[in-house]
Amino acid sequence: DEADHESVQASDVQQALDAAEERQSRVRDRVQEAINRQTLLIDTDGEKVGQINGLAVIQLGEFAFGHPARITARVRLGKGEVIDIERQAEMGGPLHAKGILILSGFLSGRYAAERPFSLSASLVFEQTYSGVDRDSASSAELYALLSALAQVPIRQNLAVTGSVNQHGDVQAIGGVNEKIEGFFDVCNQRGLTGNQGVVIPAANVKNLMLRQDVVTAVANSEFHIYPVQSIDQGISLLTGLPAGELDESGNYPEESINHKVRSRLEAW
Repeated sequence: DEADHESVQASDVQQALDAAEERQSRVRDRVQEAINRQTLLIDTDGEKVGQINGLAVIQLGEFAFGHPARITARVRLGKGEVIDIERQAEMGGPLHAKGILILSGFLSGRYAAERPFSLSASLVFEQTYSGVDRDSASSAELYALLSALAQVPIRQNLAVTGSVNQHGDVQAIGGVNEKIEGFFDVCNQRGLTGNQGVVIPAANVKNLMLRQDVVTAVANSEFHIYPVQSIDQGISLLTGLPAGELDESGNYPEESINHKVRSRLEAW
């Protein structure tokens, strides 16, 4: 009646959705403000070794929103352990711990099946103070570790979500729409460059139902969504180098990520 329409139109539905979001979005706006003021450190351009943009979702009643969270990895000579700092500080739940153990299984199975796994590594979600659970960031954590081991930088204009299994397959996760929109909002407020985007599991493509402004930006190639099925696909996209496949002699091609990782572990 207020819009003077005989029937409900798309614009009426959108107006109702926008009004509901505005009523519930105070916490989301404060998080975005902290990122804009660089109180929460998030890079949306450049490249960094051992650093990646993960994606988290906060649920507040019926309202959920996503935001990027920096994940960092450090590596050194050791006895084959990956230290989950969240778990050590009793801030990580059992599902997050499971994800860390799974990515450790992938690393040792691929790169140290016939030799000692001479790695000690630490992984952490930077600037998180309310705990971390679920395994939806395990692929991002694995990419950060591979970057640190290969000493190859990761693109910071991309954010990543997805879990991983011991064979290196990227698996579906929840909250994919909120996660994409959360990183889009950060990039949009800083100015879309046309190179920014989100890496998601291919299995989540069927779940996409994004806000119209995100859909428009993707259609105009101002923002990108990259579905991947494997860690090899993802690391190639994030670094610009081929992951590399084993040849008949059991070696990876020179200048591939897998060759660099294996060479470093063999040197240790």
